[in-house]
Amino acid sequence: MTQTTASSLIVVPCLNEAAHIGALLGHLRPAAARLGARIVVADGGSTDGTQGIVEKVAAEDPRVVLLANPKRIQSAAINLAVATLGDAADYLIRIDAHGGYPVDYCDRLIEEALATGADSVVVSMLTSGTGAMQKAAAAAQNSKLGTGGSKHRHMSAGEWVDHGHHALMRIAAFRAVGGYDESFSHNEDAELDYRLRQAGYRIWMSGSTHMVYYPRSTLKSLYFQYLGYGRGRAKNVLKHRMVPKVRQMIPLLVAPVVLLALFSFVSWLAAVPFLLWAAVCLGYGLVTAIRQRNPGIALAGVSAMVMHFGWSVGFWQQLLTPRSQRKVA
Repeated sequence: MTQTTASSLIVVPCLNEAAHIGALLGHLRPAAARLGARIVVADGGSTDGTQGIVEKVAAEDPRVVLLANPKRIQSAAINLAVATLGDAADYLIRIDAHGGYPVDYCDRLIEEALATGADSVVVSMLTSGTGAMQKAAAAAQNSKLGTGGSKHRHMSAGEWVDHGHHALMRIAAFRAVGGYDESFSHNEDAELDYRLRQAGYRIWMSGSTHMVYYPRSTLKSLYFQYLGYGRGRAKNVLKHRMVPKVRQMIPLLVAPVVLLALFSFVSWLAAVPFLLWAAVCLGYGLVTAIRQRNPGIALAGVSAMVMHFGWSVGFWQQLLTPRSQRKVA
């Protein structure tokens, strides 16, 4: 692994991650030692013992810092960490508390930033699960049916992109565009990427590393997650007067299709679009399970339906809410 003189600030936004934070810090500390980096855990007010775990590690390792994030959301956590401790660093590395990372993750990010001259390095995000429901959600999120073919949902060989899962950013560029918009609780990464591109900064998708995301383990939590994603995307569209991409416009039809199906008592034709959508999703789940010889992911179609419906409801909810009543999305 190549040692570099570029300094970095590793930021971990978290809230109630006692089950994961200790192992994650143990994973990150060797990288911080190699890179001369500081690890900042920006905690949003955890009540499950997360803070105590971080404090114990910080007492043993001065590179680890616990920072209180009273605004709780991730966008505010990153902004606070950069404002408080970013002056001594060249790069910001964003780590999700509930994710998996290769041992050389941080090293590779910095190497690629230096090699390409990129202002931001994003990564592919592969989804993995353990229980039946989590495996089904992972299969849906790794598919074009579930995510519409987003580039960062699949492995990349390395390329310039418009958006990806946030991993590393040059602090000077981050500050130049004003950091994250703290009115966004979801989709803040895509919103910031838009401003970076508008300001002439370049985003590189890594071809040498990636991260693993562990999805929600219940349909209810998956629904509310995608409800937030839909609201965030709509807020992004409204703020920058953007036209949604085709892969985003298709799921927009789901909520209207479900609503239309409620009128099937008037005419059975009202249920046809809903039945077609359900057949495609459920059929996809069954075909995927058969192809992979893994009956555990047969529910991927159900997960995809929940994701589509939550995203669509969230988008329309945000779009149709009067401006004076809109909350953080």
